[in-house]
Amino acid sequence: MLKRRSLLMLGALALPALRVARAADASLSADEARAIAKDAYIYGFPLVDSYRVQYSYFVDRGNPEYKSGWNTLNNTARVYTPEDKAIQTPNSDTPYSFLGADLRAEPLVLTVPAVEKERYYSLQFIDMYTFNFAYVGSRATGGEAGSYLLAGPGWKGETPPGIKAVIRSETEFAFVLYRTQMFNPADIENVKKIQAGYKVEPLSTFLGQAAPAPAPAVDFIAPLSAADEKTSPDFYKVLNFILQFCPTHPSETALMERFADLNIGSGKTFDIKAFPSDIQKAVTDGMADAWAAFKEHKETEIDTGKASSADAFGTREFLKNDYMQRMSGAVLGIYGNSKDEALYPVYFVDDQKKPLTGSGHYTLRFEPGQLPPVNAFWSLTLYELPSSLLYANPLNRYLINSPMLPNLKKDTDGGLTLYIQNENPGPDKEANWLPAPTGPFFTAMRLYWPKPDALDGKWKAPPMQRVN
Repeated sequence: MLKRRSLLMLGALALPALRVARAADASLSADEARAIAKDAYIYGFPLVDSYRVQYSYFVDRGNPEYKSGWNTLNNTARVYTPEDKAIQTPNSDTPYSFLGADLRAEPLVLTVPAVEKERYYSLQFIDMYTFNFAYVGSRATGGEAGSYLLAGPGWKGETPPGIKAVIRSETEFAFVLYRTQMFNPADIENVKKIQAGYKVEPLSTFLGQAAPAPAPAVDFIAPLSAADEKTSPDFYKVLNFILQFCPTHPSETALMERFADLNIGSGKTFDIKAFPSDIQKAVTDGMADAWAAFKEHKETEIDTGKASSADAFGTREFLKNDYMQRMSGAVLGIYGNSKDEALYPVYFVDDQKKPLTGSGHYTLRFEPGQLPPVNAFWSLTLYELPSSLLYANPLNRYLINSPMLPNLKKDTDGGLTLYIQNENPGPDKEANWLPAPTGPFFTAMRLYWPKPDALDGKWKAPPMQRVN
């Protein structure tokens, strides 16, 4: 029978409003299978790639990236280096703390210490869709000590005494990413003291009550590698596994019905070998179509400045089910902050619209009085391509940031010029040099707790100028 479905926007793509409900192994055409595979890939990439990261952090104890088990906070008392390879485009400004939250049995209580006004810190709450659904920290809640309750979709309790706020995740697992500013290498002991004040405990422990029955054990399936995510049809098998912990949002009911035509969805079994050969090819072609659509989006929207990278991160309500934006955020910098918390002007091309490469010499000049307007701090970090990881260099310098300003050399007019290139620019410019690899790279500026001039566009990031 025919079912009427509302138009659903997938980036610039409108999903069909009228479709025939049927089983995946019945009369689904190759063209329809290809279209579904493409749309489900764009929808699902952030979930699958996030699972890859969190499996290495919280499940795979033999992985060098392993942090701790679920519901146990792990503090990393150092900044990221090129040796950290699980997560693309990491910052190297703020030591991280990590919490993988399993919210199925009961909520967790997250307690933070008092943090001095001058030091930025934040807790970024990320669900399995990669939506940033809440913040605690300098901007969001201030520097006072307090306890916050993190609850999953099934919790129906009332706010207990001693809790400043209840934070709700729409998925049963969540990721809390802590950032604690470090002013310089000698400041690490102060960072450690603050990290020691971060506390996570089940609600029953916080209240001094008996714990509820534990949630059923989960047999976490192995994730795909970052490379295999791009081409392996098992991508949809992993997506199905993840979706069982993600109650369907009302705005996506029709979308999930459509994906079910190809056996994609919570409770579905996706087996590429069970499909006819033409459908198998359609699935892999659909995956390639998704990457082609991303490439077009990046080149025509992001690289041209029509779309801002800041618009790829935020709440579900902010993103308005724009799945291409969500995918681009995951590809280019998974777990990026919402723009009120941080802005990310990104440079993939220079002022001549040419890709950045180590064979070129570049400058980034801030005119007098035009440094990035922030309440906390700013930085410029360089990443190698295609890995999007920090670049190992003789200076062990992966970024230039505002805490380094006293050691940077100002221009004669009071402006500031940074030099981005492979070769050392010379002793008089080395302090302002951000070393680049010989091959392709990009840079990302970070404005933590941006001021209104940055948020409303009055301040513009300067161009990356190619020096002839």
